[in-house]
Amino acid sequence: MSSLVQSVDWLAIAPPTVAAVVGLVVLVADLFLAESRKPVLGWIAVAGLAAAALMLLPLLDADRSTFCLVGDTEVCSYTADRFTLVIQFLVLGGALLSALLSVTALKDSGKRLPEGEYWFLFLSSAAGAALLPASRDLATLVVALEVASLPAFALVGLRHGDRRSSEAALKFFLSSVTATAVSLLGISFVYAATGTLHLTRVAERIQDVDGQLATLAQTGVVLTFVGFAFKTAAVPFHFWVPDTYVGAPLPIAAYLSVIGKAVGFSGLILVTVVALPSYADAWAPALAVLAALTMTAGNVGALRQQSTRAYSAVRLLAWSSVGQAGYLLVPIAAAGYSDDPEKSVGSTLAYALMYGAVNLGAFAVAALVGRAHRLNRVADYRGLYAARPLTALLMGFFLLCLAGLPPGVIGLFAKVTVFAAAVHAGLGWLAVVMAVNVVIALVYYLRWTALLFRAPETAPDGEAVAHRLPAPLTAALALTGVLGIALSGAPQLVLRFTETGLF
Repeated sequence: MSSLVQSVDWLAIAPPTVAAVVGLVVLVADLFLAESRKPVLGWIAVAGLAAAALMLLPLLDADRSTFCLVGDTEVCSYTADRFTLVIQFLVLGGALLSALLSVTALKDSGKRLPEGEYWFLFLSSAAGAALLPASRDLATLVVALEVASLPAFALVGLRHGDRRSSEAALKFFLSSVTATAVSLLGISFVYAATGTLHLTRVAERIQDVDGQLATLAQTGVVLTFVGFAFKTAAVPFHFWVPDTYVGAPLPIAAYLSVIGKAVGFSGLILVTVVALPSYADAWAPALAVLAALTMTAGNVGALRQQSTRAYSAVRLLAWSSVGQAGYLLVPIAAAGYSDDPEKSVGSTLAYALMYGAVNLGAFAVAALVGRAHRLNRVADYRGLYAARPLTALLMGFFLLCLAGLPPGVIGLFAKVTVFAAAVHAGLGWLAVVMAVNVVIALVYYLRWTALLFRAPETAPDGEAVAHRLPAPLTAALALTGVLGIALSGAPQLVLRFTETGLF
């Protein structure tokens, strides 16, 4: 008789487990630390995220799985393959950079952000985000999605006495809860039709559903797809993004722009490409249309931002992130048409890594400028080169990467990769829409870049120029800058790293 006791591969689950355990350590330590010692919690969180990221290294040699079905070790709930490791690297690396920004933000907040609660929620969300790409059954997928999302609602609205923060949290909460409800209803229909939650078994059984259950299965597929489209902030489910980014503490806006997207897109890939490949003729055209609408709405929204409007820099980055989400959707749509869907998924991961590095860098510069200019308008960046030459050069580099222009070679490389995925899948019309949107995006990225090097309206404040940057903010700027420059020097490393093991 086979044993019903499961053995757990602790090494495989180490990255999200370390983040979760450190979150609990921070929560308990907060009870015993004096108020003056609370900043040490931030450094514990940073160290914990670094340790969680380092736990990815032993997993590079081979795929590992755990929580498998008794008697069938091929069907597992947790798999650490190349796809998982790439997303976990993006999640934990992005969370580490956001944590560095948070250390400075908490210090500057004047006790409006409670440190113990902040770091516990932050690490909990990071642990859920790291768990999601490894999930290989629908139940684990939804649990990971909610563990990543629920603390994020609280983080957005955590700032005491800030009405904008509360409104942002409410919009984020309502949109996300709606997405979860739709997804759960769809998943319940899929389970009723197939009798399984494991993604690979869903893929096998949903092709041969009994005729009486066919309509139920089709409805489940549609609802599950719509729910995950919400999570990616695809049009028309993007309405919460600008206000949420503006109302949230800036490090949390940076976190949502990268880690939030990684969560949504990895979940969408697992549901469509792994669990529902037989329905590609339905979800692939829908994703192609969503991609076109999302990139267009995002870039037009960013183009319309007025440089003198309060918080226009954050709003522009928010709309830009919606546009970038459209580009990320293109290869997933292409996977439904392609004979090599694994290569298409790799294009999305390559683009996500590039976007994550340079977008976090842009938010780091925004955090720096926001310390001196509370309203953080695009106009506040005028003459930044005269005050802080290196920071201005880095911001210009990040914006050119997002635009896909040299010397931001990694941005150009990523866009060409996505463009090629669309062309190879026969989506010529989508490639044309993408090309038009790249031109639209050039306008606002170059306009902002030019502003950095224009003569300032007033003479630079000598005291502000001489003031040293906080070490965590300096580290975040340095890490994103080095990563962006290194990847621009060897962009082929990204594609090699993002070759997935989904099939």
